[in-house]
Amino acid sequence: MSTSASSGGERNAPDAVVTPADRTAPAAAAGGPAVIPAQDPASPSVPSSAAARRPGASAAAGTTPAALSLAAPEGLAGSASGRGSVGVGGGAVGVATAAVAPVVGPAAVGSPAAASAAAVQAPPRPAEPAATVAGPRRRARLVVATALRFEAMAAGRSGLPSDTVMVRTGMGPDKAARAARVVRQARPDAVAIVGLSGGLASGIKPGDIVVASEVRAADGSVAARCASAPLLAGDLRRLGLTVHVGPIVTVAKVATGDERTRLAATGAIAVDMESASIAAGVGDAPFAAVRVIVDTADEPLGRLDLVRRGVLGLRTMRRLGLPIGAWAAAVGRRTVLLAEPRAFCAGVERAIEVVERALEIHGAPVYVRKQIVHNSHVVADLAARGAVFVEELDEVPADATVVFSAHGVAPAVWNQADGRRLSVIDATCPLVEKVHAEARRFTSRGDTVLLIGHSGHEEVDGTLGEAPERIQLVQSPDEVDSLDVPDPERVTYLMQTTLAMDEAEEVVDALKERFPAIVGPGSADICYATSNRQNAVRKVAQEAQLVLVVGSANSANSVRLVEVSRRDGVASHLVENVGDVKLAWLDGVETVGISAGASAPPSLVEELTAALSGLGATDVTTRSVGTETVAFHLPKELRRAGITPATSATPAGSDARS
Repeated sequence: MSTSASSGGERNAPDAVVTPADRTAPAAAAGGPAVIPAQDPASPSVPSSAAARRPGASAAAGTTPAALSLAAPEGLAGSASGRGSVGVGGGAVGVATAAVAPVVGPAAVGSPAAASAAAVQAPPRPAEPAATVAGPRRRARLVVATALRFEAMAAGRSGLPSDTVMVRTGMGPDKAARAARVVRQARPDAVAIVGLSGGLASGIKPGDIVVASEVRAADGSVAARCASAPLLAGDLRRLGLTVHVGPIVTVAKVATGDERTRLAATGAIAVDMESASIAAGVGDAPFAAVRVIVDTADEPLGRLDLVRRGVLGLRTMRRLGLPIGAWAAAVGRRTVLLAEPRAFCAGVERAIEVVERALEIHGAPVYVRKQIVHNSHVVADLAARGAVFVEELDEVPADATVVFSAHGVAPAVWNQADGRRLSVIDATCPLVEKVHAEARRFTSRGDTVLLIGHSGHEEVDGTLGEAPERIQLVQSPDEVDSLDVPDPERVTYLMQTTLAMDEAEEVVDALKERFPAIVGPGSADICYATSNRQNAVRKVAQEAQLVLVVGSANSANSVRLVEVSRRDGVASHLVENVGDVKLAWLDGVETVGISAGASAPPSLVEELTAALSGLGATDVTTRSVGTETVAFHLPKELRRAGITPATSATPAGSDARS
């Protein structure tokens, strides 16, 4: 229960109540178990047919769900009551159910696009394959705890799975501690506590949701870490809810005034009176605490509109059931396979360091044309440190410093920079510059260059700009027959560095059939990092039921990793971060592969792995095709400024060994 809007009449509520559904059901005999009776549509709680899924139990369609027995805590005598419940330590422990429609899964709402500092055309997204069918697995037993009756009523009408076991704890940590024993004896696979709460952090408003990253006791000790919180928060956000993830602290009495200020100073973002006590009784089962905020420092208790805020909070609670049900369905033991190599490549690390060093030398602002690399997290981090990302050079003040991105630019952009007297630092990846040099060399000798790539990608635009009249773009084998070249005997092909290898080979085969005299570059254009990551994700896809690729939607090499996995017959999704992972994808999946595009920070993979581990026991292992040791010099503009490169110099190319 919240530290705030609660019914005063419930302060003396029983210690733990699983409210009886069938009020005519006979009470359990003294000292006997509390029994969950048949479903009652008028009850404020959620039906539990979990016993029907246990060995020896059965419940045919259209019949009364089987009863689940919860033995009274040792040393606490049970006694019959007029409400058909069992007394526990002076309070009633009963059982209740309510009519709840079965839940298939969370609402299928797309993840919002991550904001980027500069608009970049995204490469085409791969088509969704049919999901890999996982083997049958017992549905997780979900226990949901609420403090007060009206919270239980809201939760019971929220769309929770029909076999959810609900426990009403009563208000405060002492009653919640006694209720924790009831939770434990339900033998849960997953436990969630939901209800109203008070907000502590600035920016949190009534009606917002807080999902606990950890639950703290009043003394600051951590009662539970909730590693899967970002996954649950993501499903909630896809319903259009405002969600915050952070620590929740449990206190013994309503926190107001100076006490609220003190708690906020500890880093907790919400305060309640039950979560830590329930968490202490969960054991190893995954735990989630989801609180709807009804009061804050700016809108405290005692205001006349508290009732309005309480009603708003309860309405919001009625939207929590589907995501919590999806979270419980995703719970279970699984294996995570990490593709190696993954995440940052040498060219991306160099480009990021270029901006960092430019900021050290010149101070903010340093302008960057386009995104330095195609990852919104990298862009946001550099923007926070003083980088200003622009689409075109006319947005840059004359005489300012500008960095060209890792994807390269056409000669016309260099000419524009000269005309505006801009100080240019070129962060073009050396392997992209290699393709530019080949384009200049082949066109200068009179060849028609056929560039295999994707229209609108910045790297392609830059290469085409080397000789627009002599370079043609080819995106697929279907376009080969329509090509018109001046001399079929003088044709050369080049490639965008981030293509899928098999995709590019299909185009090359079609070109060779149409132009038998065609020649290619002296060495492969698809860069070592792209090839290595594709080979690694293929190795993972051989074993995984699901592959998650971390990267931005406008990252061509990240999109290619998804396509490669799907061509190998494995369900695969591109995710910007852990919050983009839909819990429904994980239902029944026991082996998950993870990779990341060459522009994605390694920390995002670590966050995703940690969140998956919060859903149950997780074995993490690596599938490697080699180790990359490539590094590049920083641009001469920074070396002349006396900055020592953080990366050692080695020739461009691959040193990955399989």
